[in-house]
Amino acid sequence: MYQRVKEYIRRYHMLDGRDRVIAGVSGGADSICLLFMLIELSRESGFSVSAVHVHHGLRGDAADADAAFVKKLCGEQGVELRIFYEDVRGYAREKGLTQEEAGRNLRRENFLRVLEETGGTKIALAHHQNDNAETLIWNLCRGCGLRGLRGIAPAAGVWIRPLLCLKREEIESYLEKRGISYCTDESNLTDDYTRNRIRIHVTPYLEQHVNSRAVLHMSETMEQMRLVGEFVEQEVKRYGDMCIRYRDEETEVSGRGRSGALVSGAVLYDAKFQQVPEALRGFVLQEMICRVAGKRKDIGNIHIKILEELLVKQVGRQIQLPYGVRARRCYEGIELFVLPPRESPEDMEYELLGDMDEGTLHTCPVGARVFQRTADMVIFPENPYTKWFDYDIIKNTVKIRHREPGDYITITKDGGAQKLKQYFINEKIPGSLRDKIWLAADGKHILWIVGYRQNQKYQITEKTRRILELKFYGGQDDGRKRQSDDFGSGGCEKD
Repeated sequence: MYQRVKEYIRRYHMLDGRDRVIAGVSGGADSICLLFMLIELSRESGFSVSAVHVHHGLRGDAADADAAFVKKLCGEQGVELRIFYEDVRGYAREKGLTQEEAGRNLRRENFLRVLEETGGTKIALAHHQNDNAETLIWNLCRGCGLRGLRGIAPAAGVWIRPLLCLKREEIESYLEKRGISYCTDESNLTDDYTRNRIRIHVTPYLEQHVNSRAVLHMSETMEQMRLVGEFVEQEVKRYGDMCIRYRDEETEVSGRGRSGALVSGAVLYDAKFQQVPEALRGFVLQEMICRVAGKRKDIGNIHIKILEELLVKQVGRQIQLPYGVRARRCYEGIELFVLPPRESPEDMEYELLGDMDEGTLHTCPVGARVFQRTADMVIFPENPYTKWFDYDIIKNTVKIRHREPGDYITITKDGGAQKLKQYFINEKIPGSLRDKIWLAADGKHILWIVGYRQNQKYQITEKTRRILELKFYGGQDDGRKRQSDDFGSGGCEKD
């Protein structure tokens, strides 16, 4: 097994004798195996090894015991160790992230901090084949493109993953044969997180009932897809250079209500875009959106599709894309631009922070609190601008915003859904008002069209344990007339 790891490191050019390696060590089997592998390799190659442990502040005495174990082990092995104590729960609330996302971000921040402070060259993480398979399954289930099919990269910049060639069982067997102890994080054995459910139920089922080598085959496929992905990226860049002109400097353009505003963006030339092979067109469009937006998260197939549809629309038509990016049909093709930050209160977008404590109240156009439903609670709010929702079925951070492409709402108890655009048409809501109506959104799923309709899917039932209360503070009469002084500027984050 040691030789396989050694060969894997050589294959992906992860390390040489001049490197200063920082290993992320949680105390679990994977990271302990990584640490011992690196120590053994360093004796052959001459690179140095140090370790970082991040205490997340989530598991009480168990987390303290993990930190103490890692400290003792590193002392015995003569490995320099730095321990960081973080408040993951508080960070998650502050940033509007899940605890899983918050923990990952804080770990990476601390790894990079040590890298910079110590003159390190590489950060070693303990991902293995099972982790990679879980990532692939998760990406496939939530919808992904070619990038998501590549799985976890063996090496990317300063980040290296020497154990990606091993299965979890091999790692545990290696430690057992050498009498090396490790910690077990009990939270990994629960069904609280999606990744845990995949780890506990899905991959074992595939190996036991579909193919015993399922994890290995998925790993091999991801390696092939990484090669394919590298080729596609080269071709996308080549064709993108041919048909897209980016404006890195700020330019004046005219847009609805924004005449003379300074923006930056890009122009896609339709005539040259038609020369791009059909298989690559979606990738070219996605790359253009991501580059203008400056982000990749949440930019998916739906945005590519509506951009393609815009090419056959009349000149002047506009659509809204994520992160404040607008696309407009122009004579040459499509113009993408980012407007300056909106200043009008009715143009703002707010986030209600995820994992709110009971009683937490935010003051923005919509106030929010979470509380427990009691058995004797039978009276629901009568105020048409106070609504209750089943908090535990909400998937994303709730946003208070205006309409976006792809928005929809469930309007019947049997799950019948309708596009928001069609709902506005059916209700004969004037076009001049549609962009001004406030929405409470769970991703693209609209919980509440404020002043109009509540989503049937999120209604309180007998099974509801926790209730999210949203209270609209703006407007007069029916909530459709708003004034700027109706909106607070308190605890709700502006996106």
